[in-house]
Amino acid sequence: MSQEQDLTHCLQQLMQKVGIFSYRELCQKAGVSEKQLRRLRRGEIQQLRLTTLEKISRGLQISLRDLIQALGESDSTATDSHQVLEQEYKKLQLELEQQRELLLAEFQQSTLHTLESWLLQWPTAAYAVKQNPQIPADRLLKLVQPIEQLLEKWGIEAIADVGTELPYDPQSHQLMDGTAKPGDLVKVRYTGYKQADKFLYRAKVSPVT
Repeated sequence: MSQEQDLTHCLQQLMQKVGIFSYRELCQKAGVSEKQLRRLRRGEIQQLRLTTLEKISRGLQISLRDLIQALGESDSTATDSHQVLEQEYKKLQLELEQQRELLLAEFQQSTLHTLESWLLQWPTAAYAVKQNPQIPADRLLKLVQPIEQLLEKWGIEAIADVGTELPYDPQSHQLMDGTAKPGDLVKVRYTGYKQADKFLYRAKVSPVT
């Protein structure tokens, strides 16, 4: 069996496992051109970008490493190509890790910029309160605004304000004591948070008697 037949047969087997029955459908799912796919079938792997192979692997619902492994096992004449791909794969993994570290550093820097005034002023305010417990609380509340701005920036919002009385909803509320049925009136003792439609923390509530 020729190299092209080997790789074509291997590719067809991978396609059938995920219910893909034409090369055009695979191209659409992977976001690659038919020309790029023909190169893969002909064994011209070294002429393809590693990112192209990664797209094809996602279209086949397998990892890039598994795709490389399958192609290498199917093509006994492509040992050198397989080794090159392994090296390129390791290189890509290193680049992705470096990119993640860079994005994390940028994220941390952006967060620190938002919290700058709180970071600088809160320790001094806490020290002042210890020295003089009579300091009005509203002065301290203003210092929390950067944190509120950060939560707003991330799309995180409170479920309900503390002290609010509202109908009990087991999905968004957590009973601290007593019992309640859905719709019973409860009072918020600790606020909860959600991000878009996802509940991060349920609000802690108590029945209103």
